[in-house]
Amino acid sequence: MTETAAALRTVAHNVRAARIRAGLSLEELGRRAQVSKGALVGLEKAQGNPNLATLVRLADTLGISVSALMQGPSEGRVRIVTADTVAPLWTGEHGGDARLMLTTSGPAPVEVWRWRLRPDEEYPSHPHQAGVVETLSVTSGRMILVVDGTEHAVEAGQTATFDGDTPHTYRGAGTGTCHLIMTVHIPPGPAAAS
Repeated sequence: MTETAAALRTVAHNVRAARIRAGLSLEELGRRAQVSKGALVGLEKAQGNPNLATLVRLADTLGISVSALMQGPSEGRVRIVTADTVAPLWTGEHGGDARLMLTTSGPAPVEVWRWRLRPDEEYPSHPHQAGVVETLSVTSGRMILVVDGTEHAVEAGQTATFDGDTPHTYRGAGTGTCHLIMTVHIPPGPAAAS
């Protein structure tokens, strides 16, 4: 419980700091990110339990990465992360999960995710801000990537890339678990006003 409370305090601090840097009121951030003002007030007070979709919408609106909302200060020049030390940000109904392993620094950060999708398990994602590019590399198993309503089979040893500013879904396919590494390339700077 202590780790969860500490993580929530970090998210609270980072959301508030990013909101202030972007010059946004709670009302304006809520409107742009489609998150209620009450939920934002609670989040900035380290209360509640924001889900992955909420964190993605906030990060996109603030023009930063999801992990920038979740990470504390840098630990040095080299950072090594072990998958089982990172809590999943999404857990599927059949036991799949998604873990945000790390994010590169700089004006155009890249998030690195590890995903496990069980057969027929899916995660529908809201469109990201313009300029976000996702790349999926399937290391074992098979998945269906749905981008803007069109299905694409992606199998072990294959990599797919697409613009993330359209609705997209990741779905496990076949008979075994699909393991994949996903990178999310985030454009520099805050999102333009909507």
